[in-house]
Amino acid sequence: MQTNFTPEQLTDPHVAESEAILRKCVHCGFCTATCPTYVTLGNELDSPRGRIYLIKDMLENGRAADAEVVTHIDRCLSCLACTTTCPSGVDYMHLVDHARAHIENTYKRPLMDRLTRNVLAAVLPYPSRFRLALRLANFGRPFKGLLKRIPALKAFAAMLDLAPRSIPAPSPLAKPGLHVAQAERRGRVAILTGCAQPVLDPEINAATIRLLTRLGVEVVGPEGEVCCGSLVHHMGREEQALAAARANVDVWLREIEAGGLDAIIITASGCGTTIKDYGHMLRLDPAYADKAARVSALAKDITEYLAGLDLPSHMPRGIVVAYHSACSMQHGQKITMAPKQLLKAAGFTVRDPAEGHLCCGSAGTYNIMQPEISAELKARKVRNIEATKADIIATGNIGCITQIATGTGIPILHTVELLDWAYGGEMPAKLKGLQPAAA
Repeated sequence: MQTNFTPEQLTDPHVAESEAILRKCVHCGFCTATCPTYVTLGNELDSPRGRIYLIKDMLENGRAADAEVVTHIDRCLSCLACTTTCPSGVDYMHLVDHARAHIENTYKRPLMDRLTRNVLAAVLPYPSRFRLALRLANFGRPFKGLLKRIPALKAFAAMLDLAPRSIPAPSPLAKPGLHVAQAERRGRVAILTGCAQPVLDPEINAATIRLLTRLGVEVVGPEGEVCCGSLVHHMGREEQALAAARANVDVWLREIEAGGLDAIIITASGCGTTIKDYGHMLRLDPAYADKAARVSALAKDITEYLAGLDLPSHMPRGIVVAYHSACSMQHGQKITMAPKQLLKAAGFTVRDPAEGHLCCGSAGTYNIMQPEISAELKARKVRNIEATKADIIATGNIGCITQIATGTGIPILHTVELLDWAYGGEMPAKLKGLQPAAA
């Protein structure tokens, strides 16, 4: 793609990076076939190619974002299916990140939009606040129908739709501390506690710690960890995201220097995509560029780490698992085979749903901010999963778990919960009474 940025514009490193990304696009349109919003809406401006044109025009002309640009950028899920498809290697992720930061800095959103985003940014990254908000949701639930009829309040209705009616008790394993290896020590790792996940499903990290320590891996939950920054990063709130990244880099480097780390284990693939990008996010910060790159190099999804431990294989157990590959896993981190191979080796029969490349519609806060599009994508995803006739759904991201669970009666668990069960742990509570279908 030909660009016409001025030399003065290109002195801004963010603009220079975006210009280099734009130049790689050859207008081929392959991305449109795998873009969930284009497949759903059929609007060229809701495809990666269309958004690239809008971003180019906005940045090249040095304009503030307008309502049209914001509408179509907001509809992007950041699922990154387009990057998997693109034959030219267009780095759409960092281009749309820049566009979102530009929007945040130059566009004044309508009052209710600003309020909704401020609430999300003030609540979701903080477990105690999030837990309180979920308790308060029970009082708001009777008003959900009314909220859905008022366009400016649909996001709050979507929050109530997603809020669980009961909240699990916090896991004692979520507290900072050291979890010693129960077998001959073969590694030492830190685990990201996270923000929303330990509130919604504390059993995910608990299963991870149990499994790793049984396998001889020492696990440390560092003191002072904060949200990975993914939520505010995708809202364009760059300074907040970078502050979170710096705080976590400091925490993990302290652990590296104190006892050494083989990896930083992440059990939410959306967080993993962001943490693996810390090196890029902080590349312009001379005090943190090298440190952030070091942390990013150590970040591993739990299935990525387990794949290197050479686990034993089990005989088939007659349970069919539909594996839903989260977008942040398959497109963001390019981890596609490890989770399925681990499940198969553990004795599960694994089936791939049709259209596995398409997003389920969760995408961080997308199912709150864009509830109609999200609902269409969820229904499509659930139809494809249910067509596999699976007993269980496995995935690697809490957002996908929460989203898909509201559309199907098939139990959905994190991949690591099934692996913990297969390698000596108790059957997950969600599976009690499971009657396997014929494989």
